[in-house]
Amino acid sequence: MDSGAIRRWVALGTTVLIASGLFALAAPGTAQAASDFCAGRRVKTLSFSAGAVSVYRNDGYVCAITYPNNPGPRQSMSVTVQARGSRPVTDQGRFSWHAGPVTVHAGHRCVRVSGSVGNKSVNSGWILC
Repeated sequence: MDSGAIRRWVALGTTVLIASGLFALAAPGTAQAASDFCAGRRVKTLSFSAGAVSVYRNDGYVCAITYPNNPGPRQSMSVTVQARGSRPVTDQGRFSWHAGPVTVHAGHRCVRVSGSVGNKSVNSGWILC
C-alpha cells in the first residue's frame, strides 16, 4: 500500500470512531442502560401505571427488565419471563432502579412476560409467537 492509501484508511477509521461516539452521546439514557443488560433489539414495551417492562429478543433468547416510573427509593419490583412449555424465571425484590434482567431461551416458542412495581402490574399474555 502506498502512503496515500494508508492515510485514506486512517481518515476513514477516525471518521467512523467520531460518528459512533456522537451517536452514543445522542442516544437516550434509558435505552443505553437497557442495552447494557439485554442483548438484541427491543420488541415490546408493556406500560402500566407504575412503570414499564421492556422486552428484547436476540437469536432465540428473550430478555425483560421492569423499570419504575419513579426510580430512586427502594420499592418492591419484579419481572418474569416464561417460554411456552418451560418454567417461569423471575427476579423479584426491593430495587431502586430496575428488576431484572431475566433471560430465557425461547427459540421459536411464544413467551409470557409480566412485571410489577409496588401493587401495580402488567401481564403480556402469550406474545412473540
